[in-house]
Parts: sequence; structure tokens; C-alpha cells
Amino acid sequence: MPVDQRIIPNIWYNGNAEAAAAFYATAIPFASAEVESRYPLDGLPEFQEHLAGAPLVVALKLHRIRLTLINAGPEFRPNPSISFMLNFDPLLFEDGSNLPKVAMGAARESLTNTWNNLSEGGIVRMELGEYPFAKLYGWVEDRFGVNWQLMLTDPEGEPRPFLIPSLLFTHEAQDKAAEASDFYVSLFRESRGRSGIGLRYPYGVPTGPASAEALAFGEFRIGNQWFVGNDDGAGHDFTFSEGVSLEVQCGDQAEIDRLWEALSAVPEAEECGWLKDRYGVSWQVVPDNLAELMERPDAYHHMLSMKKLIIDDF
Repeated sequence: MPVDQRIIPNIWYNGNAEAAAAFYATAIPFASAEVESRYPLDGLPEFQEHLAGAPLVVALKLHRIRLTLINAGPEFRPNPSISFMLNFDPLLFEDGSNLPKVAMGAARESLTNTWNNLSEGGIVRMELGEYPFAKLYGWVEDRFGVNWQLMLTDPEGEPRPFLIPSLLFTHEAQDKAAEASDFYVSLFRESRGRSGIGLRYPYGVPTGPASAEALAFGEFRIGNQWFVGNDDGAGHDFTFSEGVSLEVQCGDQAEIDRLWEALSAVPEAEECGWLKDRYGVSWQVVPDNLAELMERPDAYHHMLSMKKLIIDDF
């Protein structure tokens, strides 16, 4: 399934983004990684001086879906509030024999191998096994603190990308998964491709902190890119953080201004193009030629002085 990716999840790492990317490139099928930019050799603020010349951004691609790994310090870390669903669709594993059992077996074997890789040194949140919603499913937090949900997909269902970001609405955002999904779809409705709401399944009865109307499972699409938005039914102790943020690349300053005005809801969180929305989700609103802008003299220093990014000020 071709993906026109409007939004790029960014994951924060404590100095080990390059090692994490190398691990994922061998642990997950259809994966590749590349260091895209490095910290300047001089002019860094004191708290970043130890990173001079080190990787800054590492691109991880998983079957045409990009994740950006941010190599930084201990300020933030990912948590289960934003996880990544990996859909092991047998159609991805067809070998030309047109034998469904062969493809299903290959998908199951690949899922199991990936599970073993990601769970080594990690934390199992839901054991790998059969559930009412999937023949094979498991949820694991890997050794770097990133959460993955692995699912064997029914090939007769509507196709979905190999990777789908999954947002879990907890605490102050409890029971707001549907509202947030509607807001995001409305905000990005002009994205390339179609946007809209997919399947929705409410809990039906009060479950933990979730009301009967809250979403046990919901999905929405921005352009051709799918997301999951669920409400917490277990009373988790985590919530959204900068450990996983969502980057939006904008074509011009007017688009940056529009999205910044619509999304930013926490003034003290505004920094270097970062913001927090009304649900606590962290976003980065950046120009689509940011890499080119960062090649200008003292661009990194100029960016550190901004809240909303102003293209002419680089």
C-alpha cells in the first residue's frame, strides 16, 4: 500500500539513537536506517556540548513508513502512550506461489522472530498469543523503551500499512480519543489523499476509568496515513510526553502559522518548533526544507532562539 506520509513520528533517545536504529534494522522486517544529520562541532549550548559531531537525526524506514530517531539527552523518554502497531499481513509475504497457507506461515514466522528480537531485554506488556481480535498478537516494550504491538493481520480485511502509530488517551485526555481523532482529521483534511474516520468500537460498559462510550478501539486517517486512537480502560500511570512526538512538515510559513495556531495549547511547551496540543500530544511543526535551512551559517543557534519556527529567521 503506497503511503503519502504527512506526519512523521519522532522518538527521543538518550545518546543511543544510532545503536537503536541499527538494532531495528536487523530486528524488524522491511527495515533500514541511515544517519541524516549530525550536531555542529561547536557553538552548542553547554548541556549539549558532549554531543558535538554526534548523530542528531537518524531515519528509520519500515516498509515505506518513516520514523525519526532523535539523538539527544536524558530529558525525555518514550512510554506506552504512543506505541507502534506492526501489521504482519500475509500479503506482504507472498512468494509468488499463490499459496495462502505459505504466506500465512511466513507472516506468522516473521512476527514470532520480530517478537523474540524486540522482547530480548525488554518488557512484555501483553503476552504473544491468540486473542479475540487476532490470531496472534503481543505488546512489548523494547530495550530502548519503545512500545510495539505486533499483530497477525487477516488478509481478507481492508489493507492497512505495516506500521500504524497508536495513541492511548489517559488521565486529562481520558475518554477523548474520538474527539481528538475528529479534531486531527478536520485539521488535516486538506492533506494529500483522503482523510477520515475508520472503525470505532466503544467499550459498551464502564471499564476502569473509561466510560461506556469511550473507545476501546478507534482509527483515523490523515491523507493515506492511518492512526489508532484508544481510551484507557486499565488506569495506566503514563500519559503523552515529548518522548514520542509527531512531526508535520509544512510547505510554507502560512501553513506553519495555521497549524501552530490550531494545535498549540500549552505556551510553556513552545520551543524550537515543538508544541503541545489540547490533549497533551507533542508536535513538531517544521518547514519541509528544514534540512536545507539548517545548512545556513549559525542555523542551529538561530533555531534554538525560536518558539514557532520562522523560515526567514534561519
